[in-house]
Amino acid sequence: MTDRTTYVSLAGVRGRGWTDAMVRDLLGTPDVQGRDPRRWSLAPVRLYLLARVETVERTPEFAEAAALSRARSSATGAYAERRRAAVLTSIRTEPIEVPRLPGPELERRAVRHRHLLGARSPGTPGPDGKAGMRTAGAPGPDGRGTARTAGAPAGSLVRWQVSYLRHALARYETLLDGLYGETGRGEAERLLRRRLYEAIGAAYPSLARECRRRIAVEG
Repeated sequence: MTDRTTYVSLAGVRGRGWTDAMVRDLLGTPDVQGRDPRRWSLAPVRLYLLARVETVERTPEFAEAAALSRARSSATGAYAERRRAAVLTSIRTEPIEVPRLPGPELERRAVRHRHLLGARSPGTPGPDGKAGMRTAGAPGPDGRGTARTAGAPAGSLVRWQVSYLRHALARYETLLDGLYGETGRGEAERLLRRRLYEAIGAAYPSLARECRRRIAVEG
């Protein structure tokens, strides 16, 4: 026989298959309510007599509410699955148009984008005390233009170009609209990242290796 002095928390009631609406409509006011002095949370503790919960669970009203809740949950899950499939199809078929820029212009934009993200400004002394980066195409010591960036660590310019192009393709993030939940959205995000990096690598073969590296690292 159930001990009528036994209480169950709101989380415990939910664990038995109750929704918050069912708790509100069928159980009403908690049998015990207040703050737990052992916890830092300001949220009130709500306890329900287990015997009362079990009594309600045997009523036709509970059975009807539980069936309705399951039906709604099933419908929501079906809609989410249809939406997930539609988004994945859109990502797989959407043409990815990568900006085609001359090498010097791409380098200039990539360096500027890097600076806007918080890199040190051109001319700022670096750790070695020398002058900092000079944007692509800026005059060098001989007074001529250069197609590269002075002071940039080896390989950095390639990474910056990929980052700039990835940023330039941010508009494709709208393909993810309407997707929620870790599983469905995570899968779609990985697919979209792969497609964007593959498109960048196809448009700029010199960046393909960095794009493949990012696909492997980012998933």
